[in-house]
Amino acid sequence: MSSIYLKLQNAYESIQGKIPFTPKAALVLGSGLGDFAVQTDISAAISYKEIPDFPVSTVEGHNGRFIFAKIHDIPMVMMQGRVHYYEGYSMQDVVMPIRLMKMMGADILVLTNAAGGIDRNFKSGTLMMITDQISSFVPSPLVGENLSEFGTRFPDMTEIYSKRLRVLLKSAAKSQNIPLSEGVYLQTTGPNYESPAEIRMFESMGASAVGMSTACEAVAAKHAGFEICGVSCITNMASGIGSGELKHDEVQETANKVQKQFSALIDTFFLNLSKEEDFI
Repeated sequence: MSSIYLKLQNAYESIQGKIPFTPKAALVLGSGLGDFAVQTDISAAISYKEIPDFPVSTVEGHNGRFIFAKIHDIPMVMMQGRVHYYEGYSMQDVVMPIRLMKMMGADILVLTNAAGGIDRNFKSGTLMMITDQISSFVPSPLVGENLSEFGTRFPDMTEIYSKRLRVLLKSAAKSQNIPLSEGVYLQTTGPNYESPAEIRMFESMGASAVGMSTACEAVAAKHAGFEICGVSCITNMASGIGSGELKHDEVQETANKVQKQFSALIDTFFLNLSKEEDFI
C-alpha cells in the first residue's frame, strides 16, 4: 500500500465519524461560486484545517471546507473552495480532496471554476460546459507510484467529461432558459495571468477558456473511477482578447453576478440526475 494512500486513509478515518451519510455525488465550487453550498440544507461541515496533513485553501473566495447536504434527495459532499498547485502544494496534495471524496463513497463529480475566455464569442458572465481539456505545463497527478486502490497505471482519457452528464446539464440549461456555451478548458500553473502570446498559442491549440485548476483534478478523478461533468464561469476575457488589466477582484465580482444563474443550473442538473433510473 502506497504512502499516499495511507495518508488518504488516515485523513478519511479522522473525519469518518463526522460524515452524516455516504455521499453519492461530489461538487467542487470554484472562485466566487461557493454561495451555492450555503443555500442548501446543510447536514454537516468539516473545515480542511480539521483534517490531518490536508491542504488548506489560502486564496480569497475559497472558504476551505467540506459541506454535506442532500440536494433533490441526492446525498452530496461539496468542496467550498479548492487548493491550487500555485499555492505551493504538491500535485498529490492538490488532488487529495478529490480522492478523499471518492473514499467517502461519491461516484459522480461536478467540477466548477472561474476562467478567462479565449473563445471570442464569449463575454464576461458566460457559462461554459467543459467538453474536453488541455493540461499546459501542469504536472500529471498520476506521476509516481500508481495508486492501484483507485485505478490502473495507464488510465484512458478519451472521455474525461461524461457524455451522459453533459446531456443532463444541457437539459438543465434549456429548462431554465440559461445560455450554456461549450468548449475546451486549458489549465496553466498560475498564479500569474497569461501573456497575450500565450493566449494566442492556447487559442491555436483549440482552447476555449483558461484557468489555474480543474484539469489535474479531472485526471485524478477519472483515474479513480468518477463520472465527471464540468462548468466554467467566464469571469473575464483572457489577456490580449479583453481590454484592461486582469485582477482577481474582477473574477469574484463577475462570479457573484452570475451566482443566481449558476445556482439554478447546478440545482436543476442534480434534479435531472435524481430522476435517472436507479440513481439514488
